[in-house]
Amino acid sequence: MTLGTLDRRSRTILVAGAALLLPAGAWRLGLFSGSEAVPAEAIPVAERRLESLRAKAASVPEKEARLRKAQAELDAREKGILKADTKAQAQSHLLELVQAVAGANGIDVHGFERMSEAVVSSDYGEVTVEVAFACQIEQLVNLMASLADQPQILATDGLRVSGGTDKKKIIQVHLTVGSLVARKLLPEKKGAL
Repeated sequence: MTLGTLDRRSRTILVAGAALLLPAGAWRLGLFSGSEAVPAEAIPVAERRLESLRAKAASVPEKEARLRKAQAELDAREKGILKADTKAQAQSHLLELVQAVAGANGIDVHGFERMSEAVVSSDYGEVTVEVAFACQIEQLVNLMASLADQPQILATDGLRVSGGTDKKKIIQVHLTVGSLVARKLLPEKKGAL
C-alpha cells in the first residue's frame, strides 16, 4: 500500500462513518422529530388567545378616533400658549403684549420691573413680567378686562395699587402678568430628580 491509496481509503471510511453518524446525532438533538403530538388542551387555549387578539384588533379604529379627537381638543386649548423658541423670546413677547394692550387703553408702560419663570407641570411652564405705570382707576379696570379678552392664556399674578393725592386721581400700579409656555423653554434645575 502506498500513501496515496491509504489516503483515499481513509477518506472513504471517514465519509461513510460521517454519513452514518450524522442522522443519529441530528435525531438526538431533535432536528428530525417527525410528527409531534399537540396536547389537546393547547388548542382551546390558542383559540381563546386568537379571539382575544381579534377583539383587540377590532378596537383599534375606535381608539385611534378617540386619540384624534383628544389631539384636536388639546390643540384647540393650546392655541393660547405663547409660542417662542426661547424663554427670553417668550418673556419679550409677553412684555410687548402687555405694552400693546396698555397702550390701547391709554396707559404708557415703559420697560419692566422684573421677569421670572416657573414650572407649572411636566409639560408647561409660566413666564411672568412685572410692569409699573401710572393711570386712572378706570383705565386700570379697562386694562384688566382687555387682558382677559386676549386670545393668549394670560393671568394676573400680582397687582399693587398706590393712591395719590392729586385731583386727577392718578394711581401708581405694579402689575405682574403671566402666561403659559411649553416646558422645554424653561431651564432644568440643577440637582432635580
